[in-house]
Amino acid sequence: MLGTKGRMTQVFDEGGAVHPATIVAAGPLTVTQVRTSEGDGNTMVQVGYGSKKEKNVNKAQSGKPFRHFREFLPGEAGLEVGTSIDVSTFAPGDVVTVSAVSKGKGFQGVVKRHGFHGGPRSHGQKNKERSPGSIGGGGRAGGRVVKGMRMAGRMGGDRVTVKNLKVLQVDTASHTLLISGAIPGRPGTLVEIRG
Repeated sequence: MLGTKGRMTQVFDEGGAVHPATIVAAGPLTVTQVRTSEGDGNTMVQVGYGSKKEKNVNKAQSGKPFRHFREFLPGEAGLEVGTSIDVSTFAPGDVVTVSAVSKGKGFQGVVKRHGFHGGPRSHGQKNKERSPGSIGGGGRAGGRVVKGMRMAGRMGGDRVTVKNLKVLQVDTASHTLLISGAIPGRPGTLVEIRG
């Protein structure tokens, strides 16, 4: 299922315990293409989500005014072009995996980006508290910086997958899901929900 991340809220269960939750506007999806690969015989299903003005659709996708397209291996057979898939495929209590692109945080230092502790705050230390410290050299790697060394740089904007989230509520009328916990990205981010 594809959806759009909304705001966070909290939900009380029967026992009175509170659970943080994220509202996701999910679906409906429309099957736009079904194709079988000659090599392994798998059937791939392409679905479209969201709407787009007809004048903004390129010629290759004419007649398919969807904002997002995704392909997947269907768990159920018999999906045909034009079939609609909605949130009724999920039920409260289902365990799902959610993938989305995380918030971009720009250029960050090693303390925020990698969780370094920084230098000591004593013994004449004045302006090196958040520095990375030694990055090797000498005999360690032949006098060069090793590939993969954790240093300052661009942080965020990565595809992040969160597993074992629980569906708390399903609203078929408004096409929304309430998923426990936080999911990656800002409000409005495209999310993929897999059961």
